[in-house]
Amino acid sequence: MTLTQLRYLVAIADADFNITLAAGRVHATQPGLSKQLKQLEDELGFLLFVRKGRSLDAVTPAGVEVIKRARALLAEANNIRTYAANQRRESQGQLVLATTHTQARFVLPHAVAQIKRAYPAVSVHLQQAAESDALDLLGQGEADMAVISTSGDTPAAGLAVPLYRWRRMVVVPRGHALDRKGAAPALAALAGAPLISYESSTRPGSSLQRAFSQAGLELNIALTALDADLIKTYVRTGMGVGLLAEMALGAGDEDLRAWPAPKEISECIAWAVLPRERVLRDYALDLVNVLAPQIDKRDLRQVMDGNREPDWPPPPTWEALTQTITN
Repeated sequence: MTLTQLRYLVAIADADFNITLAAGRVHATQPGLSKQLKQLEDELGFLLFVRKGRSLDAVTPAGVEVIKRARALLAEANNIRTYAANQRRESQGQLVLATTHTQARFVLPHAVAQIKRAYPAVSVHLQQAAESDALDLLGQGEADMAVISTSGDTPAAGLAVPLYRWRRMVVVPRGHALDRKGAAPALAALAGAPLISYESSTRPGSSLQRAFSQAGLELNIALTALDADLIKTYVRTGMGVGLLAEMALGAGDEDLRAWPAPKEISECIAWAVLPRERVLRDYALDLVNVLAPQIDKRDLRQVMDGNREPDWPPPPTWEALTQTITN
């Protein structure tokens, strides 16, 4: 039995028993993959897949158990390779980040630029997704890290490292009925306006839904988007009042009036969510350290290695963090 045979076995299962597709994913020929599968089944003494003619139709009960253990072995083999690369101080590889548009567009550029300067041979790949989808990519092993936000709840998937706190902003175009100096419109005033916000605002139990419900007010969502730039675009059309992350507002938005959201709308926390059972390359942890300079990198490594329980310091505000990562 070889790791190559186990890798082919898992590839077949993940390709829904399509050997041609599996062979392409592992850069093997179809006959070569089929030969390795037969050799593995001959050694084990039982079939791993149910055949239907010349095709594979399903996984046998014994195959389910073997594939489960094969995944664990392959994951540990990869952990050993990663550990060895870190020990050799290798400075090349790839870093896959699953993250939201707001983080990718307004937060990560300076941090990723720092990592690229330190590790020029590392290629960084951004997988842009909603929060739940980003965590799914992490859980499926298709990302090394997820960078997402919540309204205070710690993400349940993986090891969640708090990066910084941020506020939502109320945004209207200049000349809007609510455009005035001073305090932000109260929550009651926002209840009477069509709102433009993130797609997550429509989910039952979202922090925005809770804020309005607890105040006995009705939330009127006119439009949602995953993209903060799109929210600003539709605010500029006069379609409604925008609610978006403070990171998404910059020097190019002078045509908009913005205030911190009313206190009833809770503050959010950005998190780096790391896989618990995988060894990460040093440059991945260096990125976390850039985004969370309040956390000692040695403490982070000890937590990742299972040698201590996480006891993170309070995350700074976005305003405090941005002065660090842009200097």
